[in-house]
Amino acid sequence: MTITHLVTHSGGFHADELLSTVVLGRLFPEARLVRSRDAGWITPGAGRIIYDVGRVYDPEARVFDHHQKPVPLREDGQPYSSFGLIWHHYGRDYLRACEVPEADIEDIHQSFDRSFVLPVDLMDNGALEPSVAGPLAGMTLPVLLETLKPVFDARGEDADDRAFAEALPVARAFVEAAIRGKAAKRRAEALVMQAIAAAGAGRVLELPMGMPFRSAIEKAGADHLLFVVHPRGDDWAMTTIRKSGDSFESRADLPAAWAGLTDAALETASGVTGARFCHNARFIAVAATREAVLAMADLAVAAAIETESVG
Repeated sequence: MTITHLVTHSGGFHADELLSTVVLGRLFPEARLVRSRDAGWITPGAGRIIYDVGRVYDPEARVFDHHQKPVPLREDGQPYSSFGLIWHHYGRDYLRACEVPEADIEDIHQSFDRSFVLPVDLMDNGALEPSVAGPLAGMTLPVLLETLKPVFDARGEDADDRAFAEALPVARAFVEAAIRGKAAKRRAEALVMQAIAAAGAGRVLELPMGMPFRSAIEKAGADHLLFVVHPRGDDWAMTTIRKSGDSFESRADLPAAWAGLTDAALETASGVTGARFCHNARFIAVAATREAVLAMADLAVAAAIETESVG
């Protein structure tokens, strides 16, 4: 059946139906978006997908609401919003439309659900307070998207519909960027695994370019690795490896004597010709050549091993 209309509620909007529209709009680009609470529109009908309105969750009738009781729940008991329901039923097709390789679709579908969709669902259902983000509470995606709604005294005709239309490309950019990033991590994983094999028992991982590497290192169980080096335009970079994705703590820091130094000062402190920069926080350093960055890496490894043995 051809989908001719995407139907959600009128009035003010939240992140869940806005993000749902991103997914459905990609799959059904010719369908007309209708924002209405009129019974004639929010009743199941041929060619319609109805979401965040309708007071029922009925996939066969293509109605995806979550405001009724009982609230639709995931297998683990956490509540869906309309975004979660739409992603559950249409997310895999969306990934195919984004040209994600078939072999990666299930992994990325689940990963995106956990990291992107679920937080939106929980906030929309009041199961997660924005305050858990602390000082960043006002910077979460659901909150930012809702700041695009009209202000209270700018309520002209069709103000909500116009604001929704203007917010849609913003929401789309975030969804597409997140999917691109996850797909890129899958591509990078194969390259990092090859590099880990080449590194053997060495403590330094050399990559052909900058790319996501930590998840592949963890998957490989390469706990011996301390630093990563790779070309970066006209120079080379060396970075530390974080202990976990939600921490800035590294397996090993760069030498304290290098912190904040550049050019001649760093060459003097390190003894390496071509040393260019070391961040004051000691998580990245830059050198002019591959030979220079590998020399710095050897020094950093030696310093880290010495610090570990003393500790």
